[in-house]
Parts: sequence; C-alpha cells; structure tokens
Amino acid sequence: MRKYVIIGAQGSGKGTQSLLLARDLDLVHISVGDIFRWHVKNHTKLGAQVRRTMAAGELVGDDLVEGVVRDRLDQHDWNCGFIIDGFPRSRRQTEFFLEGYDIDGVIHLDLPDAEVRRRVLARRLCSRCGMDYNLIADRPTQEGRCDVCGGDLVAREDDTEEAVAERLRTYREKTDPILELFGRKEYVVTVDATPDIATVQRTIRERLGLPAPK
Repeated sequence: MRKYVIIGAQGSGKGTQSLLLARDLDLVHISVGDIFRWHVKNHTKLGAQVRRTMAAGELVGDDLVEGVVRDRLDQHDWNCGFIIDGFPRSRRQTEFFLEGYDIDGVIHLDLPDAEVRRRVLARRLCSRCGMDYNLIADRPTQEGRCDVCGGDLVAREDDTEEAVAERLRTYREKTDPILELFGRKEYVVTVDATPDIATVQRTIRERLGLPAPK
C-alpha cells in the first residue's frame, strides 16, 4: 500500500500528476478541491461557505478541511493506497495528518509565481457541463465554446489577478512551512513543475523509486 501527498501552488499540475500516478499504481486520487467544488456546484451549506472563502482568495479554515479529509479517508476505499492533493495547507493540518496517517512520500511541485499566474489566468470552465480548459495547452476548437456541449467558457470566480495574488501570498506564508515538518521525516521530494507533463511525471517516479510510466 502506498500513500502520498502532493503539494504545490495552483496551476502547478497537482491534479494531472496525481491522476497519472493513481492510474498506473491503482491508487485512489483524493482531491480536496474537487470535493469542495462538488459542494459549491450542488449548493450545499458547506458549498456556500467555501464559495465565499475561495472568491476572496483565502484558504478554507482548518476545522472544515480536516473534517472533510477525515470523512473521505474513513470511507476506506483505498485498498492499494491513495494520493491526496489540496491538503494539508497549514502547519496545523500537517500535524493532524501526521498524527493519524502513515505516508510514504510528499511530492512538492515547485513552480515560480510568474508561471503560476500565467497558467491560472488561462483556465476556463464550461458554464454548462463543467469541462475544464486551459488556453495555453488545451484550447477549444471554437474560441469561447466548449468542444463537448457548446456551452460558454468562462473564467472561474476565484481566477482573478487579485485572488491569484492573494492565494500565492497565503500559500507562501502558510503552506511552505509544512514542507519543513514533512522534511524532518525525510518524506519530501521537490520536483521542478515547469517542464511538460510527461517530464514532470518521469522525474516524480525517479525521485520516489517508482516504475516508469506505462
């Protein structure tokens, strides 16, 4: 059983790299961001709270995040292991996680702030079916229209210059110190997230001693 955490600023490729690892290693990919977005989309009470917080470019509170993660991991559907992204994002969340779960490694995707801004501000979402696009590497066939359903492509509410700047500031302030905590246990491998997806994936596997991509 393998259990990994993947850490990086928005736009660093956490979701993409996690899915590749999950596919080949039979891991369950747990995205805290996806869980929150589901609640926002379905207009739950939790979703309303998360929506206000994300629109302000702030991180969701520790109690709320820890509760969501605990509930998800308590499902125990990860027989071969899991890779979790979007958590932990603070020292307290890290301590909570280390107290409750043994992990095999922490993947730190390192990306310069300027590249984070470029990638995040290029993201688009279909207003009808929810398909994700990135105008840098995954442009739709027809400008502004979803290839799947023809819906309008829009920027996410929290993908503004101001919100991205605030998220980066918060990330550096609250999230970077957790690498020190994980590093004390020699869990952390830092990978340059600037190259293409395949190169980053190969580097991750080399650093963790995992089989090469299929």
